[in-house]
Amino acid sequence: MAVLNVKNFPDDLARRLRRRARAEHRSVAAEVTHLLSRALEEPTHSLLELRGLGREFWRGTDAAAHVAAERDSWE
Repeated sequence: MAVLNVKNFPDDLARRLRRRARAEHRSVAAEVTHLLSRALEEPTHSLLELRGLGREFWRGTDAAAHVAAERDSWE
């Protein structure tokens, strides 16, 4: 397993990290590993999650007319 040393780590951030690790009943190393693994996860979103997003913005807009106007603006 790799070892990671971080230089010039801000004191305030270290205090907050220790506090969070204590609250989560983990060591500081385990909390860092947990936070980094969550931050670096590949998003696994489904297109179905997007259903209905932007509905308010597009309400009353004719989609075909909008696409045609956009295409016409390219020329």
